[in-house]
Amino acid sequence: MKQKTMFVCAECGYASGKWMGKCPECSSWNSFVEEVVSAPGSGPAPAKPLPAARAPVPLREIEQVRYRRVLTGIPELDRVLGGGVVPGSAVLVGGDPGIGKSTLLLQMCSTLQLDGGAILYVTGEESKEQVGMRAARLNVRNPDLFILAETDLDIVLAAAAQLKPKTMIIDSIQTMNAADIQSGAGSVSQVRECAARLIRFAKQENTSLFLVGHVNKEGSIAGPKVLEHMVDAVLYFEGEKRLLYRVVRTVKNRFGPTSELGVFEMAQSGLVGVDNPSVLFLSGRPDEVSGVCVCCVMEGSRPLLAEIQALTTPTPFPAPRRMASGIDYNKLCLLIAVLEKRAGIILTNYDAYLNVAGGIKLDDPAADLAVALAVSSGLKDFVIADDVVAIGEIGLAGEVRPVSDVERRIKEGARLGFRRFIISDKNKAVDVSSEVQILRVRDVRAAIRAAGYAPQK
Repeated sequence: MKQKTMFVCAECGYASGKWMGKCPECSSWNSFVEEVVSAPGSGPAPAKPLPAARAPVPLREIEQVRYRRVLTGIPELDRVLGGGVVPGSAVLVGGDPGIGKSTLLLQMCSTLQLDGGAILYVTGEESKEQVGMRAARLNVRNPDLFILAETDLDIVLAAAAQLKPKTMIIDSIQTMNAADIQSGAGSVSQVRECAARLIRFAKQENTSLFLVGHVNKEGSIAGPKVLEHMVDAVLYFEGEKRLLYRVVRTVKNRFGPTSELGVFEMAQSGLVGVDNPSVLFLSGRPDEVSGVCVCCVMEGSRPLLAEIQALTTPTPFPAPRRMASGIDYNKLCLLIAVLEKRAGIILTNYDAYLNVAGGIKLDDPAADLAVALAVSSGLKDFVIADDVVAIGEIGLAGEVRPVSDVERRIKEGARLGFRRFIISDKNKAVDVSSEVQILRVRDVRAAIRAAGYAPQK
């Protein structure tokens, strides 16, 4: 009897009864692979008796457990993990090839503050000798660190059961292969099943598990999206390999806050944490140049100052171009429409280019006001003073709306030498130094005037 198969997209996990050239879910081409759904003649398994240990328990009888975190010895990594590693947790680390995932995790093996116990580093992409060379370059000299170059999942689990490590690193999950799964390594079924078995082992043995995941061209974890739902925490590397620093962002964390940000600088000795990333992102600011405005966003629990740069030029095309780096493209188009309708900043005949200096990606609505001011400054060619920070969300009516934690944002800016802050007049009173000037504005038109624009009569 012929086996029952399905065609599954290797990028997003979309299943179809027939092969398709283009995935209707993620629009990827030639991404469908054939996978066995069930063996011939197999039907639903009979219900098993419920073990007493797995019976439902009333909520009042559940013992409250406080998770004891283990510090990695790398403060920026501890930050994005929510204060350290929770024993028995599964962490997915994603990023572009060569961006520093393996480097950071290997460094962690040297600084991880374990009270005894082994660390198992499983590599499916390199030989033991290659890992040893990288460890020597990073000065990793942990006698409790064990290296296993293997892709067979059964052998990996057998080695882990024998060693009983407190921390296990799989580099990468796409290279693991379960013999009883018909499809090849890296397929949807293989990634999902291998991850499930590794997570099951980690939970049973109270082992901290780190899974390295490659990303596709869209910047998401290759393979099924369900992989992100299976783990306890998801960390993404951002930035480009050509830059000297790397940004690690928390996308998901069951044991701590999300959207936390860790900044690392790539050095000869590996990744070095940056204690004050605002200084890094603001370094090299141009003087007396239009189209530049500073904002303060919240990345998790950390206020972060970033420089917004805008450039407007007359367009030679019937439809003006809009390009954004570090800010959502649709957000830029929306703010330009608000400027045209509510503030008289007409960009119909101008191309608009926006960039967040340093390559950081911002999704905090508090950056809206700085974007609008930078675009207005670039078009009208007026200079926003170096000591000005804009903090506020912009609505479709052109109003400047209040944002959370405005006092912490202002104090962070004041600490770095900024003295004037443009915020919404709806924000509550803030307790700041007398050296700081608060400019409260009602709408985007008033904010442009407060930033220094004086229209010619």
